[in-house]
Amino acid sequence: MLTRIDHIGIACFDLDATVEFYRATYGFEVYHSEVNEEQGVREAMLKINETSDGGASYLQLLEPTREDSAVGKWLAKNGEGVHHIAFGTADVDADAAGIRDKGVRVLYDEPRRGSMGSRITFLHPKDCHGVLTELVTSAPVESPEH
Repeated sequence: MLTRIDHIGIACFDLDATVEFYRATYGFEVYHSEVNEEQGVREAMLKINETSDGGASYLQLLEPTREDSAVGKWLAKNGEGVHHIAFGTADVDADAAGIRDKGVRVLYDEPRRGSMGSRITFLHPKDCHGVLTELVTSAPVESPEH
């Protein structure tokens, strides 16, 4: 079952400048940043709020690290802006299978590693009224060691 909007992905040409815009304009700070070599992006996650299921909602800012990445190609065609919406789920495998059974194309046969150790897959935008849709199962929160 989808439980929340996990994040909204925003493609940008200059990650540092875009982060500064969101910090200066809205007061959002970077919660996490990383480079995902597999997907060819450098990203920053800006935490917006906590959610009732123990997760959070974020803005994910994405700068391509190479022109042939999915985000690089998207930027070349569309320019900066909203790239995708991601819904949180406790079980990305089960939800992807259930959605596939309803006739929606799931882009990965097996979920892949996403931001902050999450597991992700995408749904084809042509099957989702033009919206690239991501399903996300967050990585387990580790308990602090005592």
